[in-house]
Amino acid sequence: MKPFIKGYFNDEHLKTDVSILKDKGIDKDDVYILSHDDDRTDRVAGGADANTIGLSEMDFKEAVGNMFNSKGDELRTKLEEMGFTQAEAENHEEEMDEGKIFLIVTNNENVGSYLF
Repeated sequence: MKPFIKGYFNDEHLKTDVSILKDKGIDKDDVYILSHDDDRTDRVAGGADANTIGLSEMDFKEAVGNMFNSKGDELRTKLEEMGFTQAEAENHEEEMDEGKIFLIVTNNENVGSYLF
């Protein structure tokens, strides 16, 4: 099952949505934050008590390969490892180029009905 994904320009709106998901019983281990800026990703994930996509979510070969790739390549690989197609990963990475930060939720098909 493909993860739920939603893009934001406003970090506070994303944090609010993470709070809503937690109130609905979504497991923290299924909530991820991803953006072009590692500091922003870490700051928002920390503030929202969510996860970043790290080595445990990627297979070792992909993770090592990312150390030598551009930021765009790294983000697309992370999205593909989470279950998105190459085309979807490219579209989402382009949106991150424009300043979006993404909320990604795995293992829950009801997430879309919780967030408007």
